[in-house]
Amino acid sequence: MTSRTVRGLLAAALVSGGTLSLSAHSSEPCIGASLPITGPTAWAAESIRMGAEVAIAEINAAGGVLGKPLSFVTYDDGGQPPRGVDNARRIAEADNCIAMFGGWHSGVALAVVEPVHEAMMPYIAVISAGTKITENGRDPNYMFRVSMFDRWQALALIRKSKEVTKSGVVGVMYEDTGWGQGAVPDLKASAEAEGATVGGMESFKWEDRDMTAQLMRLRDAKVDTIILYSRDLEANQILRSMQRIGYKPTIVSAWGNTGTLGELAGDLADGMIVLQTYSWMGDLAEQPKAVLDTIMKNYKLKSPDEIRHGSGAANTYDAVYILAEAIKKAGEYDRSKVREALYDVHHQGIVQNYSPAFEPGRHNAILPENYVWTAWHEGRILPIEQTPYAN
Repeated sequence: MTSRTVRGLLAAALVSGGTLSLSAHSSEPCIGASLPITGPTAWAAESIRMGAEVAIAEINAAGGVLGKPLSFVTYDDGGQPPRGVDNARRIAEADNCIAMFGGWHSGVALAVVEPVHEAMMPYIAVISAGTKITENGRDPNYMFRVSMFDRWQALALIRKSKEVTKSGVVGVMYEDTGWGQGAVPDLKASAEAEGATVGGMESFKWEDRDMTAQLMRLRDAKVDTIILYSRDLEANQILRSMQRIGYKPTIVSAWGNTGTLGELAGDLADGMIVLQTYSWMGDLAEQPKAVLDTIMKNYKLKSPDEIRHGSGAANTYDAVYILAEAIKKAGEYDRSKVREALYDVHHQGIVQNYSPAFEPGRHNAILPENYVWTAWHEGRILPIEQTPYAN
């Protein structure tokens, strides 16, 4: 039996649901990714691809990593956790990649914790924010993040809501998914710590079209500011339901509401405040300006607005460089050694200066002081200081 046949059999066993755990020596110089390439959040996958491909092209032009060119291997999960699990096993075994990146959906990222640890393969979340992705109880822990971290995001959302509320009562609306449900304990803890009055917490499902019942309960509780965890599709329906009942609270949103909300909701989205890790809009320093120019040229964009998840593109660009530096420090394409080396990486990125990127008790690279507030205005999502909603 040839080595190729053995490798194929191992991959087939894992993709079909096996639980084989292998040591991670001699991996290939590829970064695998499970992304929602199809479906309503495909624009997030495209943003990730932009950041990854530009960074990899730069690295390869400079000689690659340990003399080998990196590649980016993507598989579609459509936002479905079971498909993400299959993709993780395929990346770990059939492709034998040195590491894996994860996309938009926290539910998918939570589902791949098991196969990632079976394969002892470093995983870096570049958009998904769910707290338990990195705080999963594993030791050693192979789950890392260059992205928003929900525990820190929840605290920022509570603080901003207290700042903008006039009634002193805030509410919460969250999608009934792993991401939305996972945010609730963080929001409750942050509200208690900050002394915020929460008048109600309401959930909804993907593709729900009428949110008036939830909104009427919040309105009756004197809520004038709503913290929102949703995709842009459901945010559009929430805004239209608000219009139907004549209810216009301030919305302070987690970063799911970038993307196409301006196109879907039009001026109903104006004034929605959204937390992000980065914005390509406005004046940029020399390095991010050069990266933006390359993205716009390579993908034939007319405006930075067309990077639908600007934070995701920036996070991914930084994550590629952080991983490349860890491989260099490890001195070989060995997954366990690369995992350890991630703690030793110091890197000046687009989003922040990572110094270090990670620590044994902190697998979340982007620190909350580097989060940025943005807002929807006239169909565009801009740094909040460029809008009328800064005060």
